[in-house]
Amino acid sequence: MSTTLADLAELVNGRLQGEPTLVVSEAATLEVVESGQITLTDHPDLVSKLATSAAAAAIVSEEVVCDCKPTIVVDDVHEAFAKVVAHFRPALARQRIGVSPDAVVSPTAQLAEDVDIHPLAVIGDGVVIGCGSTIHAGAKILSDCRLGCNVEIFPNAVLYENTRIGDHSLIHAGAILGAYGFGYQQSEGRHELSAQLGYVEIECDVEIGACATIDRGTYGPTVIGEGTKIDDLVQVAHNCRLGKHNLICGQVGIAGSTTTGDYVVMAGQVGVRDHVHIGTGAVLCSKSGIPNDVPEGEVVLGQPAIPVRRQKLQFAAIAKLPEMRRQFRTMQRQLEALQEQLNEKEKPQPGEQAA
Repeated sequence: MSTTLADLAELVNGRLQGEPTLVVSEAATLEVVESGQITLTDHPDLVSKLATSAAAAAIVSEEVVCDCKPTIVVDDVHEAFAKVVAHFRPALARQRIGVSPDAVVSPTAQLAEDVDIHPLAVIGDGVVIGCGSTIHAGAKILSDCRLGCNVEIFPNAVLYENTRIGDHSLIHAGAILGAYGFGYQQSEGRHELSAQLGYVEIECDVEIGACATIDRGTYGPTVIGEGTKIDDLVQVAHNCRLGKHNLICGQVGIAGSTTTGDYVVMAGQVGVRDHVHIGTGAVLCSKSGIPNDVPEGEVVLGQPAIPVRRQKLQFAAIAKLPEMRRQFRTMQRQLEALQEQLNEKEKPQPGEQAA
């Protein structure tokens, strides 16, 4: 789908600098761009790399000055580049298929008229699925689940019984919602599973990443608030209640009965202990271990996590330890030498009588 540079500039409402009739065949990032393709450059430090690339042209921000290639200057480089990529690679139109004859659908399930159920999906007793929703191949929706409108469940995801999904939510492949919480009581030397009478409630406009797991509550719900986005391979334990518009990055583990405010960010591999509260707007930096409550708006880092400025000062001090150790040993040797000199002076000289 070859397009002129002028057409692309019009598409993204950008300012063209270069030959308007230049023909562009594709869009690619700077690392892999080939001849005839357009790329993006969002920082002045990347201009030299752009100059040596095979790119025919680039979409750049206002602060990028580039005379080496034709450019389209825009306010938001990534938004504009996304439009260009979509132009060259438009989304495939999804064909509505209705209920596949190869799906297993309980006769007691209630499906809106425009629901799509793909082959090998399983829909249990009493399930309710709202309008415009899609259940992909191999997904399993167990009994009495409630799905809102325009929900999409990708292949091989599993919703245990009584799971509730709000409108416009996405559940990616392999995610498991409503599994039993990891709670046990010891009885006569054996670990006995505690009550698993709760469920999972996903509010509207939530995205759950591939192979993420969200455990049911003990008696009530584990709740994921409206607009929250959860990355792949995240574990949310039983009885947690996450606020609205949280961002939970890959491999985060959140222990039971943790709560969060709104707009919390947990970076990759954060670990949160049970029964703590993370305040609204808090940011937990990558690999942080959270042993206590985090105040509203706080940014924390480390294991155990403390305010990021303090932690960075500690990291800086630790980095200086080898040099400090060398200085200490040098001072120790100097002190020993001084002590030896002092001892020599205090020794009786020949012919003097010791006191």
